[in-house]
Amino acid sequence: MTGTLTSPADLDLDSYRIRVEACLEAFLTGKIHAAQPYALPAVQGLRTFLAASGKRIRPLLCACGWHAAGGGPEGAGLVTAGAALEMFHAFALIHDDVMDRSDVRRGRPTVHRGMATEFARTHPHAEAEQLGIGAAILIGDLAMTWSDELLRSVGLSPDRLAAVFSLIDKMRTEVMYGQYLDLTGGARLEASTRRPLTVIRYKTAKYTIERPLQVGAALAGADRRLLDALSAFAIPLGEAFQLRDDLLGIFGDPGETGKSRSDDLREGKHTVLVALTLAAADKEQEADLRATLGDRAITEDAAERAREIMTATGAAAGVEQMIEERYRQALDALGAALLPEPVEHALRTIARAAAWRNS
Repeated sequence: MTGTLTSPADLDLDSYRIRVEACLEAFLTGKIHAAQPYALPAVQGLRTFLAASGKRIRPLLCACGWHAAGGGPEGAGLVTAGAALEMFHAFALIHDDVMDRSDVRRGRPTVHRGMATEFARTHPHAEAEQLGIGAAILIGDLAMTWSDELLRSVGLSPDRLAAVFSLIDKMRTEVMYGQYLDLTGGARLEASTRRPLTVIRYKTAKYTIERPLQVGAALAGADRRLLDALSAFAIPLGEAFQLRDDLLGIFGDPGETGKSRSDDLREGKHTVLVALTLAAADKEQEADLRATLGDRAITEDAAERAREIMTATGAAAGVEQMIEERYRQALDALGAALLPEPVEHALRTIARAAAWRNS
């Protein structure tokens, strides 16, 4: 990454991240000890997936929200809440990989691919593939269920817990809507950014940035003014974060991103990058791009041709400009929020890493 999702020593978010990971490990170790032998592969599959780490941006933002609301020293409840957000994220990623038919996540086989490999030891190939998909869906369901279990163990008063769950419920609904739009978007590729920007708003901006920040603030009893101020920062940053992700999905280094540069093309993802390319392409370029998008047997030559078209039409540069505009908008909103200096410093660091990352 060009920047790391760390913080100034005042907040010690690095230590917090370690405590969140320890909480997840302890929770899943307990589940393994309590599981019946036949259920162990499912629990161990989830444990392996979570152990592959990731940016842990949602727990870090949750902690920033807590401190923005004057929550004081980080207690076990905040750590558990961060772990709950990460557990829910595991659910979302596992199901997303099934829907996208992705083979690799974070440089490792996706859960459904890993499970299929195990089933292939004792089952015919086609049956093993289907069993792997079914098992991954159930493992994702376990992660969603256990995210609730973690969150309910935070130890909040009924009123405070209700406020937090109100935000969690909204977050879950929003990400499902965004995922649905993303899933169905490839069927109607258009030279308009309206639909892909809506996907970004619900699937990423709210889910990845806004709601985790607000959940942390709500844990500490934040008022409406602070929640709105955090939202004004979070939405443009979340959009910049996903726009960067769309560029990395096509132009990124697989050694750094941990995933193929052809997956989004193979799936025919209707991203802002694709929409801008279609809007600027000539007839030959448009025909070449449409022939490539959604091609399950895409070749590297075809993928490279798509990248050339996205560059030649100015679409890739256009997305870079959109990232810059949203990044600046987020920083302006952050300055206007009048947060404690260590929190503002931490959020500026996170914003820079989110918008300008290379993985």
